[in-house]
This record gives sequence, structure tokens and C-alpha cells, in this order.
Amino acid sequence: MPVKIRLQRHGKKGKPYFWIIAADGRSKRDGKFLEKLGFYNPTTNPAQIDLNVDSTVKWLQNGAQPTDTARAILSYKGALMKNHLAGGVRKGALTEEQAEAKFNEWLEQKSGSIDHKKATLSDAKDKVKAEKLAAEKAVNEKRAADAAAASAPAEEEVTEEAEATSETPTTEETTPAAEVEATEAPAAKSAIEEAAEEAKEDNKEA
Repeated sequence: MPVKIRLQRHGKKGKPYFWIIAADGRSKRDGKFLEKLGFYNPTTNPAQIDLNVDSTVKWLQNGAQPTDTARAILSYKGALMKNHLAGGVRKGALTEEQAEAKFNEWLEQKSGSIDHKKATLSDAKDKVKAEKLAAEKAVNEKRAADAAAASAPAEEEVTEEAEATSETPTTEETTPAAEVEATEAPAAKSAIEEAAEEAKEDNKEA
């Protein structure tokens, strides 16, 4: 029976995750499988991978063939490395203790590489966030400056109109006192002269 180590898709559209399974090579994509070996979620960064390395190595030793994607995952998690070391033990090139020590050393190096990648991604994410905040701040400051510049001329115009209104003299039809006196004086003089004329005429008649 040809056995394949492959991925079986699950999850919603646009948010897939996969089971890593050992299945009959003739079974359907979503059909029955012989054993679930792990979990793979490519939507995270870095991708989330859980793998039962020992069970995977047993299937490899029994002749199971991984697909290309599964092979990359097995290599990433060390299953291929452990299978290679187990082959060395079978041939007598290594003892089990030596193989285990080499595998643990490989795991430590891999773990350090993964931690470095996570730290790099975190720093890059923080940098992008800081740049985004700085850009938003610059946009808001520009909007505030434009709004202030637009309102300044309007305020100046209102102030100038108010000053012009206060400086314009109020025009009233007032007659100066001197003109009133000048008008009243001839009138009084004319009345006196008329009275004197009437008195003369009365004397003549008498």
C-alpha cells in the first residue's frame, strides 16, 4: 500500500489551515487517513507548525513518501534530519546517544534562527507602526495649519470692516449755533425797524 505524507485542508475560505497526515496514496483529498501527524497554519507569520517528529520518522522508515510541501515542512521541523541520523545508527556509523546529541544541537540552532526571525518581524512591525503614526500626525498637523491659514484672512477682513465702520463720522443735519444766531439776528433787526417806521407814521397822523 503506497503511503503519502501530505496536507489535508480545513478552515474557511481565505483562512485555511492544514492537517499533516499519513494517508493511502489512492485515497481522496478529503478522504480517510491513517494517522494525523501534525498541524500547519500558513496564515501566521512565521507559519505555525506542530509535528509529531517520532511518528513521522516511523512512517518515513516504513517507506512513506512526502509531497513537496510536506517534505519542506518535515525538513523545517527536523523529521528528515532525525530520519537521516536514524539511518546512520542502523548502519553503525553513529550510536543512538550521538544521534540524539546531534539532533538536539540541530534543534537549538533551528530554535535560535526562528527566535531571530520572530524578533526581526516584531521590530519591522513596530517600525511600520511608528512610521504610520508619524505619517498620520503629519497629515493632521497639515490639516490644522491649512484650516488656520484659511480662517486668518476672514478674521482680518471682519476686523477691518469693524474699524472702518467705527471711523466713519455720523452725518446729521445739524445746524451750527453760529448759523442759528446769524439767522436770528437779522430777523430781530428787521422787526425793530418795522416798529420804528410804524411809530413815525403814527406821529405824522397825530
